Amino acid sequence: MKILIVGSGGREHALAWKIAQSPRVSQVYIAPGNGGTFYSKVIKNILITDINDLAKFAIDQDINITVVGPEVPLSDGIVDVFRSKNLKIFGPTKSAARLESSKDFAKEFMVRNNIPTAKYSTFTDVSMAKSYVQKEKLPIVIKADGLAAGKGVVIAQTIEEAYNTIDDMIGENENSLKKVVIEEYLVGEEASFIVMSDGKNIFPLATSQDHKRLKDGDNGPNTGGMGAYSPANLVTPDLHCKIMEEVIIPTIKGMSKEGNTFTGFLYAGIMIGTTDGSDKWVKTLEFNCRMGDPETQPIMMRMKSDFIDILDHAINGTLDKAEIIWDDRFALGVVLAAYNYPENPRTGDEIKQLPLEAENMMIFHAGTKISNGLLKTNGGRVMCVTALGDSVKKAREIAYDTIAKINFNGMQYRKDIGWRAIK
Repeated sequence: MKILIVGSGGREHALAWKIAQSPRVSQVYIAPGNGGTFYSKVIKNILITDINDLAKFAIDQDINITVVGPEVPLSDGIVDVFRSKNLKIFGPTKSAARLESSKDFAKEFMVRNNIPTAKYSTFTDVSMAKSYVQKEKLPIVIKADGLAAGKGVVIAQTIEEAYNTIDDMIGENENSLKKVVIEEYLVGEEASFIVMSDGKNIFPLATSQDHKRLKDGDNGPNTGGMGAYSPANLVTPDLHCKIMEEVIIPTIKGMSKEGNTFTGFLYAGIMIGTTDGSDKWVKTLEFNCRMGDPETQPIMMRMKSDFIDILDHAINGTLDKAEIIWDDRFALGVVLAAYNYPENPRTGDEIKQLPLEAENMMIFHAGTKISNGLLKTNGGRVMCVTALGDSVKKAREIAYDTIAKINFNGMQYRKDIGWRAIK
């Protein structure tokens, strides 16, 4: 089989790495890929990003399955284009991808379908948004309506910060094209809940928990994610059932009922809180229409089954027959970011010699490229060092021991990934 992966990040490197292990796969193409996939013997980078050109490539190369990693091509309608040419592709249509591409659409959908979420209101007018903030409790969450690579969320601690965020997000709003979603701040612990859907059947993947903030102790600005681990012990069997029954199943059924049948990866960011110290509640923070990054990296490290078998079922509408085996060990990934990430990351710094991968350690590249024969930084999140261990603590030790051997100018990373689980 020939497989095409669309994307260039750590998530796509992890997907390609796992799929390439299948004895059924002869070639994995990744468009456009990165410095890490460039060196692989089974994975081949192709410098194509245009959707129609990708479809032509898939036809010319007899690609059996295309898997879409990032959100932008999904929101641009890559699935619609491929399906119009009878090409097999795993992901949601442009219409279904609005669950991620529009925060306002997602919130309205949740309200219509009784899916638990935070109280909110949407605004296109600056003065009305500021007036709303004045009446609500601080801190308060302000979200840009469109895609923002995981960074379009600000938790405003003060009125001044809220006002500045509103000005930044909708400011001079010509023809009311920009929106902000303002919602209550929820107190609890967040988990990443990712499933696959063929439009009818739902196939949960391993649970995970990521670290959104840039700095240790969950401080600093929000990022696309600075690290993650799997499984998330926070999600007990009872909570797993609760999330499926209250969030995931109503979402897949609701999308189908509204004429937006959802196929692909569905990521629900779930806040888990406690009422009166006993009963736990769940509320949906956001939906993503693809696997999370960096959650994908530890999840793929723990997957022992042939991922192609599962993707086959997903493409053919038989996910109810799919089976999966997970490694009992914990996997933990630490993101190495470029200087000045996330504001204005510097690129072009040379990355020194990397440690060799091992059975229990893999370095998944993201913002890297090959330039004049040298490996250099090429994005905000540069790579994710991911390790397996018998405990979160052991996996973390292996990851940080590996990081100690990596160096590039301005390299920054959190020193406390997995702290909640270890605590």
